[in-house]
Amino acid sequence: MVLPLRARLPARRADAGDAERPARKESIRVMKGRIAGPEIERLIQLLARLPGLGSRSARKAALALLKRRHELLEPLAAAMQEAARNLVACEVCANLDTVSPCTICSDPRRDRSLIVVVEEIGDLWALERAGVVNGLYHVLGGHLSPLDGIGPDQLNIARLVERAHTSEVREVLLALNATVEGQSTAHYVREQLAGADVKVSGLQHGVPVGGELDYLDEGTLAAAIRARRTL
Repeated sequence: MVLPLRARLPARRADAGDAERPARKESIRVMKGRIAGPEIERLIQLLARLPGLGSRSARKAALALLKRRHELLEPLAAAMQEAARNLVACEVCANLDTVSPCTICSDPRRDRSLIVVVEEIGDLWALERAGVVNGLYHVLGGHLSPLDGIGPDQLNIARLVERAHTSEVREVLLALNATVEGQSTAHYVREQLAGADVKVSGLQHGVPVGGELDYLDEGTLAAAIRARRTL
């Protein structure tokens, strides 16, 4: 009778290393999960929450800050503390600044007959980078999205209508994103401005359908501003 191969093999003797292997694996898992103290780990976790930064990029950014502690990390921490302490929303346009009214609304060189309406503060910054707008701004704080529970009451529309009824305003430029939500919001805002004696215009050439202002280059934004049309 021929025994199976498993039956013919001698039983392996347990050695002292068998008892150490589970502990060794657990030690490896601990080493992989944590590379620094809790303060540094928290720094990495917070950096990873920023847009465009994943876990790997956050670790690289944290390492760069730690290696340049005196010239970068400490000044950055102080600047962030000061900004957080003094940050306010502009009472006029809802822009974020350390003063209210904000720096843009307080600038006497701005054309106060033009209000440029944007969805988010990032869009305002994009237009300012392009350097093609000399008017004032109005930040809605998003776009209409019934599925997400965002209606007119959740946006800064009522304040815009109020501003549009002032005597110095002549034009309201709806510089909203060329998305379905952005254009639906523009249509609603245009209806709300029907009773105001202002020209309502919108972006035309240069902004692709589905495009967002914060991702467009300065030349594209400049062309869109110059080719604005009456709605």
